This record gives sequence, structure tokens and C-alpha cells, in this order.
Amino acid sequence: MDRQNLLRRVGSMQQLAYVRPITFNDGRASGLKAYEVKNGPLQYKVLAGKCLDIGEFSYKGINFNFLSKPGLQGRNHYDTYGQEALRSIMGGLFFTAGLENICAPCTVDGVDYPMHGRIRTTPAENLQAGAGWEGDRYVLRTAGEMREGELFGENLVLHRSIETVYGTRTVTLTDEVENQGFRDEPLMLLYHINLGYPFLDEDVELLAPTRSVTPRDRETAGHEDRWNRMDAPRDNEPEYVFIHDLAGTPDRQGVVCAINDRLGLGLRIAFTRKNLPYFMEWKSTASGDYVLGLEPSNSSVYGRPFHEKEGTLHRIAPFDTEKNVLTFTILEGGAELKAAREEISAILNS
Repeated sequence: MDRQNLLRRVGSMQQLAYVRPITFNDGRASGLKAYEVKNGPLQYKVLAGKCLDIGEFSYKGINFNFLSKPGLQGRNHYDTYGQEALRSIMGGLFFTAGLENICAPCTVDGVDYPMHGRIRTTPAENLQAGAGWEGDRYVLRTAGEMREGELFGENLVLHRSIETVYGTRTVTLTDEVENQGFRDEPLMLLYHINLGYPFLDEDVELLAPTRSVTPRDRETAGHEDRWNRMDAPRDNEPEYVFIHDLAGTPDRQGVVCAINDRLGLGLRIAFTRKNLPYFMEWKSTASGDYVLGLEPSNSSVYGRPFHEKEGTLHRIAPFDTEKNVLTFTILEGGAELKAAREEISAILNS
């Protein structure tokens, strides 16, 4: 529907779509600033206090994201304290891991690197947010930047923009990481995408153009035949992590989809394969920790010590930038789910 015909039917576009600044005032989330975004039946919250990551994400009232036991929370004193950082891994649709370390906490040359790095709990600055017409498109956008810096240390800036257009079911994340320092810096980056109930349930299917899959550890070994199917919750079940060798599209994009046939819904995730050559799957069917994690990354799940030992730690030169684009698209109905299966099959067989 074009702009004039739409405006004939509403008094204010806020009836249909908006970007609203909010502040949480209870529990662990007290003081956390965010933006509530409504695009018709698609709704999500962008956490300004935590790297402009997306927390809650729903479509037609159906929740898509995982939220861990501590629930929604802002910054904590234990965010970057070794293994204690597990207490601040809350999930959300995604959180950003990096920029000096991903995955397990480690110590290298006497320097401590916390679990999944520091950027995920870094508050945004130079914030911009709003909704408005751009031609016949009603665009809802949030943007800002996060700095990871230290006296005599690194000076990395993550510029982020998140936008959606009224009448669509796609959210586009555009990131540019810039090294504003005067020396090469390590740059590790992982997008930790977390799917949860009720979208995630027994027999949800993960579609991925996977050429081969490797278990991360002994607990995962022997479960490779079920990497693409979610199981029912089981008490005290260990987590499984699979390392995928993904085929990409001709234009060097990675594409994966999660499909819930019972609900007739899916989520298609596309990402810049050039800068994110690794893809890991975190499958947790433990009761109370029921989540499917999808993780495009520029580094291995084995983390910084692995790359230091192998001499493969990714670096960014002074004043260089690296750009990543991720899109999250809601799929609805049998025809779109079928098309997703055909797309993944075509990528794998091309």
C-alpha cells in the first residue's frame, strides 16, 4: 500500500509502527535503556545499554528468542569476570561477542579475556533513533556506536544500524568495525543468535547448506545425526556444539533457516560470509536451558588461545574498517517454508 492510501486509514503512523525509547525499572534490568520497535505484527527491543543488541523479538505475539534464567538484565559487576560472566549471558535474539575474545574466558600473556568478550555489555553512544517516510517506505531505524578501548591499549569502534520497513518482515543489521588506533589489533567477532520457545520446540528443523559437521568435544560426539532437529527438553542434558562447514551463495552470503512446521513459521538468517567464514551451532535441550544458538563468526569456537597457537588470529590494521550485514526475515506459511528448503538445497548443490 502506498503512502497516501495508508495515511487515509490512520490518524498517526504510531497506530501501526513506531520506535520508542524506554527505560526498565525493575530487578536486574533496572536502569537499562532500550528502544521498543513495532513494525505491525513484528516487535522487538534494541538494548541501547548493551551494544544495541536485540533482546525480545516476537511476531504476532509469538516469542522467537531465548532468555536465560536470570532474565532481562543490564550491566553487572561480573559481566567480564572469568567464568562468572555466565551469569550475565541472558540470550535475547542475539548478542555480540568480541572484540578481543569470543567463547571461553582465557588468559594470554598475563592478560585476562572474559567469556565472549566485553563488547556485548558496552553501552551505545551517539544514539540515533526514529521512524519516518523515505519516499513510499516507512523506515524504523536505531543506530549508535560502541567503543572498546583501554589506556595504552586498543581503540576499536563498532558502528551499528538496525532498521526495518513497515509492511515487511525483515530486520537488517549493518555493522562497521573501525580500528581508530595506530597499531594492528586483534578482531574477534561472533553474532550469538539465540532461538527459544515457543518458536523453538521439539522437531523444529535447522536448514543449513552444511557440507560437513564436526563435534566440538566428547559430549557432542555421537550426536551429529541430530544436528538439524531440535529434541524435547531433557533434565540435565549436556550442551552440544557443532562446527559447520557451510556452502555459501555465489555473492558470498551465508544463509540458514529455522523452521517450525507446526506453527507455520520460520526465521531466515543471512550474513556476510566474506568476513564471517566460521559457523557454529549451539544446541541445548536441557530443561530450563532450552535454546538453539546459531553463530556466524570470524573466529573459531576454540577461541583466542587456539588462534594464538595456530598463528591465525584475525587482525585489523589502523583506521581500516570491516563491514557485516545480517538480515533476519520472518517466514510465514507453507509456500515460504517450502521456498526456504529449496533455497538451502540449491546453495548446497550449486
